[in-house]
Amino acid sequence: MRIPLSDRPLALIIEDDEKLGTIFTGALSMAGFETRNLTDGREAVKYLHNTLPPKVIILDLHLPEVSGDKILHYLRSDNRFQDTTVVLATADSNMAASLEDQADFVLQKPISFTQLRDLAVRIRGMS
Repeated sequence: MRIPLSDRPLALIIEDDEKLGTIFTGALSMAGFETRNLTDGREAVKYLHNTLPPKVIILDLHLPEVSGDKILHYLRSDNRFQDTTVVLATADSNMAASLEDQADFVLQKPISFTQLRDLAVRIRGMS
């Protein structure tokens, strides 16, 4: 069943690797989300500051300009994002371990299309 675009919740993908961004976009779209991709931290903070909170954010930790851990701290300090599900997507297991209590989910790279799609379906069903 296809969900009309207007009825799709927003998933924000903050990932500087274009190939992974494309995979994440496909997986989230298949799970029923409208997607928006941002490739650097400064752009992400500006976007988050000026828009309605997305349903889910896929957040890389190693980003140009502003790091993912700083974005995560920003999200958790702003009540507008209290209902936003934050999924860390990283290959940095040490950094992920230090931040896992602030994230809703942590996915270790490499992340498969199927793995993210299945998680996104679960998140979408939590509404």
